[in-house]
Amino acid sequence: MTTLFIALVAGALVGLALGALGGGGSVLAVPVLIHVLGFTPVAATTASLLIVTATSVTALIAHAREENVSWRTGSLFAAAGIIPAMLTGVLAARVPDAVLTGAFAVIALVAALRMLRPAAVVDGEREIRMAPAAAAGAGLGAVTGFLGVGGGFLAVPALVGVLGLKMRLAVGTSLLVITINSLAALAARTGTAHGLDWSVIAPFAGAAVLGAWDGKRLAARLSGGLLQRVFAVLLLAVALFMLVGVII
Repeated sequence: MTTLFIALVAGALVGLALGALGGGGSVLAVPVLIHVLGFTPVAATTASLLIVTATSVTALIAHAREENVSWRTGSLFAAAGIIPAMLTGVLAARVPDAVLTGAFAVIALVAALRMLRPAAVVDGEREIRMAPAAAAGAGLGAVTGFLGVGGGFLAVPALVGVLGLKMRLAVGTSLLVITINSLAALAARTGTAHGLDWSVIAPFAGAAVLGAWDGKRLAARLSGGLLQRVFAVLLLAVALFMLVGVII
């Protein structure tokens, strides 16, 4: 398979994940960029932020049209995460590649196991508990900046488990959080953008943007519980694959 073909296929899958699940794009993009397309971990995480930001904006627009976004909750999460995202974004360029890859795998594994646990979900949204919401948002921002991920694979479990959002509303809201946190992390990573292979990133991002629209349509046809299980199994598979790569 050619590099262009791989970038297009991977981009389409990233878009589908973001559009349907409100996250998971980065946990697909980063391993492909590193293990298949030959990017270094730092370059891969920066490229992933560029791809995921463009795709998240597209998916957010689609979900907002159907009122599947809690703007108040998403803004609180994102605001709490902006400074941590920028600080850890600077730190990421100074740690060994193996540390970045291992940390990414562990975080994905924890999130997958958390989502496989049954969670009480209510209709609509609980009253926002400021301290837990702010703490979750700050932690999410830190992970976004350090690992170059949008954070949707952590935002969705937090929005469902901490605030009790329905899965479909959590998906749309997480896209708002991803967009803001990714922009903050990119601002801190301006020095790592040089030397990126735009001949790979551009088609990857283009396919992801188109895939996000299909993902949104797919989400409308599936139950929230099924979406959550699919999301968790996908995360678990990627996490185990990356952990094996770090250990061997």
